[in-house]
Amino acid sequence: MEITRKGTPYQLEGIQPAVGEKAPNFSLSNLNGDQVSLADFTNEVIVISVIPDIDTRVCAQQTRAFNEKVSKIEGVQLLTISNNTEDQQRNWCAGEGLEMEMLHDTSLTFAQAYGLYMPGLKKLARSVFVIDRKGTIVYQEIVPEMVDEPDYEAVIEAAKSAR
Repeated sequence: MEITRKGTPYQLEGIQPAVGEKAPNFSLSNLNGDQVSLADFTNEVIVISVIPDIDTRVCAQQTRAFNEKVSKIEGVQLLTISNNTEDQQRNWCAGEGLEMEMLHDTSLTFAQAYGLYMPGLKKLARSVFVIDRKGTIVYQEIVPEMVDEPDYEAVIEAAKSAR
């Protein structure tokens, strides 16, 4: 799959999971140093918000928006994932005054499992997945232009419907 960044094309490595497929499991560290796995959220609806770089305007906006919107939906867990370092993520959260489940994928295990790594930029593609209580992907958006924001309302509706 190919996406663009300000019109320049970049190829994603691997195959992206599609709606209707079982979500690939992964295990990443959070800001407390705990390993968090998709399997930890069995019987919960999950929104996975993937951002290329927490220290950019659009990624910060996406993270703030989903943190605010998803926190209002009972029974839905938000996971935000980037390949920023733990310190970069921690500093951003501290600067924003937010406590959230932020996972760092510096080893690119999640990126490879979901086919979201862009070797040309050494970043993950901006994307969102909604996973139902059975572990099935019910919504997937890989934003075709990296500097654009995802469709927040479509994600929220998918999360509400999956409860």
